Amino acid sequence: MKVLLIYPRFPDTFWSFKHALRFIRKSAFGPPLGLLTVAAMLPAEWPKRLVDLNVTDLRSADLEWADMAMVSGMGIQRESAREAIARCKAAGLTVVAGGPLFTEEYERFGEVDHFVLDEGEITLPRFLADLERGTPQRVYRADTFADMRQSPVPLWELADMCRYASMAVQFSRGCPFDCEFCNITSLLGRTPRTKSAGQVIAELDRLYSLGWRGSVFFVDDNLIGDRRAAKELLPALAEWRKDKVGIIFSTQVSINLADDEELLHRMVEAGFTTVFIGIETPCEESLSEAHKAQNLRRDLLESVRRIQRAGMHVEGGFIVGFDSDPPSIFRRQMEFIQQSGIAAAMVGLLQATYGTRLYERLKREGRLTGDPSGNNVVDFTNIIPKMGLEVLRDGYRALLKHIYSPAAYYERVRTFLKEYRPPRIRVHLDWEAVLAFFRSVYHLGIRGAERVHYWRLLLWTLFRRPRSFPMAVTLAIYGFHFRRVCEEQVLRTNRSLPQASF
Repeated sequence: MKVLLIYPRFPDTFWSFKHALRFIRKSAFGPPLGLLTVAAMLPAEWPKRLVDLNVTDLRSADLEWADMAMVSGMGIQRESAREAIARCKAAGLTVVAGGPLFTEEYERFGEVDHFVLDEGEITLPRFLADLERGTPQRVYRADTFADMRQSPVPLWELADMCRYASMAVQFSRGCPFDCEFCNITSLLGRTPRTKSAGQVIAELDRLYSLGWRGSVFFVDDNLIGDRRAAKELLPALAEWRKDKVGIIFSTQVSINLADDEELLHRMVEAGFTTVFIGIETPCEESLSEAHKAQNLRRDLLESVRRIQRAGMHVEGGFIVGFDSDPPSIFRRQMEFIQQSGIAAAMVGLLQATYGTRLYERLKREGRLTGDPSGNNVVDFTNIIPKMGLEVLRDGYRALLKHIYSPAAYYERVRTFLKEYRPPRIRVHLDWEAVLAFFRSVYHLGIRGAERVHYWRLLLWTLFRRPRSFPMAVTLAIYGFHFRRVCEEQVLRTNRSLPQASF
């Protein structure tokens, strides 16, 4: 059985980092870890090909070669998934679908032959057994959660690793928190389940043996959801990295990381340099409405600064459109983002996603206007906001226009660098990174609308924070991406941005 593993294309969003990746000649941030894990669970004798539509095209030759297509993705990849499925069906392939998109919306994809839903460690073996008997069912669901210790090492060798900026591993699934707008608990549960430290080290060993010497992203929705388990993993990571030049880690955590000095120290010692945190809003009433308990009754600014001072770059998620948001929310969000020094501020409108308590509540209230887009970088929401839709959209556009203007963005980067204490990490000489600096000089320092702010930041960093110079260049490049996405996707203009040719 020849299997084509297809990963749909992401639209251009803050998360895609598309415009920043061009500086280092990469096509996507990371490979599709879920599909590569599924590939490792398929019979070893089956020939397999990965087609990640974010780095390559689905060719007619691929379709002619395959007997079966396996498609996975998230809600934001919905349209690309439909296009890929249509091509596979037109080519006469059996189509099998799984992953978050299909787990939540499988009834909308009538052309798919088989759905292997929920966690593949449970449902995929059932499908394969039925397929061998010649009695495959259309839908496979799980009535329990998977034992992570049974998850195999992904088949990264199927991926064209040189096309990606980062590799990906997973330690845990599930989150102990129950935010109203988040579907993680409905998909993966509230009790975090983890792999053993030995499993994670084995996966990292495999990546290293394949020649990887860069960033590794832990895709966990909350790496510290089980803090005891995280504290057992981190020393093993630190020991593993002792003779591994160039490897650094990033992940997603909750803000209560700032409360645990031991955990902070262990994460930095293990090689974590960047963490994404769902800040959401500085408004306590809105946090309470969203059941974001971990963010309540704390000084959010000081929590962010504590993590920055420990040696990690904080990226933040923010939301506007809660029922409890006051008219001043856009100004308050802008002030918080600027004061926190969170350069990578991912701000989106509140959307009600399938499987969330928010979706069910608003459905009962008759306040849903359609399907969620899965894209937090458009002035779209599928809810009727209490503040009024036009007020919300206008405030959102004004907020993004301000925080991603060159003056505000570069001021924010400098605020961060004043707090940041970069860890001492042995780096692998990467000529693409060196060339990326010179590309930034040309595109940002010479041609860019931000050129004055760019040179001020670099000179300030050289004299005041020389060890942070690589981070300053990286964040300047990030700013180019964020501003371009903001102008093209939200403000619907690219007047201030010259077209960059790489």
